[in-house]
Amino acid sequence: MNEMHVTDNMTETLCYMYSGKLLLRHEIYLDDATFQKLLINGSFQIIQPFKQQLFIHTCQRCGNTNQSYIGKIDCACCKQEHIYCRKCIEMGRMMSCEPLYLWTGITPSWPLHENPCTWTGTLTTVQAQAAKRIVRAIHLAEKELLVWAVCGAGKTEMLFPGITEALQQGKRICIATPRADVVRELKPRMQQAFQHVLVQALYGGSKDKDGAAQLIIATTHQLLRFQDAFDLMIIDEIDAFPYHTDPSLPFATKRASKTSSTTIYLTATPRKQQQSLIRRKKLPHIFVPVRYHGYPLPVPQMKMTFSLRKALQHYQPPVQFISWLKLRDNPNRQLLIFVPTTALAEQLQVNVSTMMIKEKLIQYNREVDFVHAKDSQRAEKVQHFRNKSIKVMITTTILERGVTFPSVDVAILDAGHEVFDEAALVQIAGRAGRSADDPTGEVMFFHDGKTEAMVQAISAIKQMNKRGGIQ
Repeated sequence: MNEMHVTDNMTETLCYMYSGKLLLRHEIYLDDATFQKLLINGSFQIIQPFKQQLFIHTCQRCGNTNQSYIGKIDCACCKQEHIYCRKCIEMGRMMSCEPLYLWTGITPSWPLHENPCTWTGTLTTVQAQAAKRIVRAIHLAEKELLVWAVCGAGKTEMLFPGITEALQQGKRICIATPRADVVRELKPRMQQAFQHVLVQALYGGSKDKDGAAQLIIATTHQLLRFQDAFDLMIIDEIDAFPYHTDPSLPFATKRASKTSSTTIYLTATPRKQQQSLIRRKKLPHIFVPVRYHGYPLPVPQMKMTFSLRKALQHYQPPVQFISWLKLRDNPNRQLLIFVPTTALAEQLQVNVSTMMIKEKLIQYNREVDFVHAKDSQRAEKVQHFRNKSIKVMITTTILERGVTFPSVDVAILDAGHEVFDEAALVQIAGRAGRSADDPTGEVMFFHDGKTEAMVQAISAIKQMNKRGGIQ
């Protein structure tokens, strides 16, 4: 890159690109001479990658203090041994000889949008009440608000008035979620709802790279590259893996928010910690107990399957599952089959295809596919399922939440497996009956011994329906 003369206009342009960012040198797309001038004039601040107290090294990017994640490596550049953090290495390896850089130049002035929302839909009475509470939190700059809304309540649409309020105030907004699939689904919906506002999506492999938009949708991992960036932070699915199990992700979302920011939490299945805070009135919240179409949440049925273990060991669908397939109340619905492991998702696909062709439930092998977190074709397969070119999708918990398919039945094979905790089971059940045109849908738990998680999940769904006045 040729050397550039650093002008006031250039600095103003760069502030939108780098303000609120905490980056390694190779993530700053400037030639060395220009970058050095910006360092000298104070537009960038050097942040040492690690803090050390006694024998404890703290990673300044992800906040990790667990020394089992701190490794040592010989540096090819300076020929010395340096420490590095394995906890956030997927964001690019950061060694003790490579500092982070924080933009400390002029602050960007984000535009005030008079009428940014182009969505023409209508909120239900319950949705409108929740949306009004969200707007109030943003207008009054409240510190935090939890929106507890059942699966299929229409949380995304409830956000539109709040995002409108923030854009009218010239605020910068981030919608963060643990899953890349959710980011991919939200991007077109947000862009359609705010057609005259630049919306960018950040996740591993995303086309958007600079993260310079006023409205950002990102995986929570991507927030490791931000600091003091956002006036409004919306965290979707705060109970989801890995957000609730990985301390670096709440750390990153908090650091990415300005001290004066408002944080909106969204969840259908709050964890015990959030429920305790709600009971103690330490966490303001709004509760939405009904789906947008007014129909109840489908209540799962438990099916004892004595041959389950033997069938799955041979990657075969259990006999009880086959019997259910033949008797489904709406065979035209697509089918989501959840399994506990990646290997099972891959290996089961062939045998399910063969069985369904034999029973004349489908015509072609390609109508059944599988997907999991490490699948390189994951995004394409989910889109094919959404387009209905795939009728049956075998999946791990990667599709348990945040994705909407209008007409599906749901089956879990080995519902008693430890990966299916209460929250996961409730979320999986919530994939069914999401459309007003087909608001029911069947949910089946195939198991060889019911677990407390299964019992509690069904109880929670019934309780939600009761609180919503629809049983």
